[in-house]
Amino acid sequence: MEIYFMIVSFIMGAILGSFYNVCIFRIPEKLSIITPPSHCYKCDTRLRPLDLMPILSWIILKGKCRYCGEKISYRYALIELLTGILFLLVYNIYEYNIQTIYYLIFISLLIIITFIDIDHYIIPDELIIFGSIVATLFNILGQGIGIKNSLIGAVICGGSMLILINLIEFIVKKEVMGGGDIKLFAMAGLFLGISGGVLTILLSIYIGALYGIVVILNSKLKKQEYNSMIPYGPFISIGALIVVLCGTNIINWYVGLF
Repeated sequence: MEIYFMIVSFIMGAILGSFYNVCIFRIPEKLSIITPPSHCYKCDTRLRPLDLMPILSWIILKGKCRYCGEKISYRYALIELLTGILFLLVYNIYEYNIQTIYYLIFISLLIIITFIDIDHYIIPDELIIFGSIVATLFNILGQGIGIKNSLIGAVICGGSMLILINLIEFIVKKEVMGGGDIKLFAMAGLFLGISGGVLTILLSIYIGALYGIVVILNSKLKKQEYNSMIPYGPFISIGALIVVLCGTNIINWYVGLF
């Protein structure tokens, strides 16, 4: 039965990952995520069930449209695979209960937000609003982390980053972080609470700094000018994912040092 639920978790994640691909493409374009049904954006042919099997269809069709031969990005299959793996990991940690659903919704939003930010350098307000409403409702009903911890986490994470970023921007006289990133920090605080939200901030800073160092060194080795404009949403999302999957262990390890 354990293996059965693990397989179901992965398949469910992969199927939803296919839907998240639609969200990632359509939401920034202000298009409906429901209509029209999935179709090839080159020849406009409506896709059949055999064309929509998560991961497998991309492999079978060799990354091309069955009808016109247009190349299909490997990222569609990657997002389906990533979502399936993350759903499986969350199940292994929290098993099947209401809290699992709570974190799966959070992770789903992080996946969509990450790739939209990578593509467009924006974090849509509707995703933040939806996530904030879900987190608040779950916590009011006592099915998440508790409403007090949730609200204080949002204020501390969103508020502290708002003050810090405004201070930095006042000093350097230029924008260093978008408003969407600050709102994402606040939403992470709602889902993860005080300790989880603060840990998300710290992890995102370390991950972002490491990425920046790698990019700068790589550019210098290739003698190219590096792009200083980097979407920060993915770093916040990665930090929050780490907290969901092993945040308790990290916090306990840190506390144990003292």
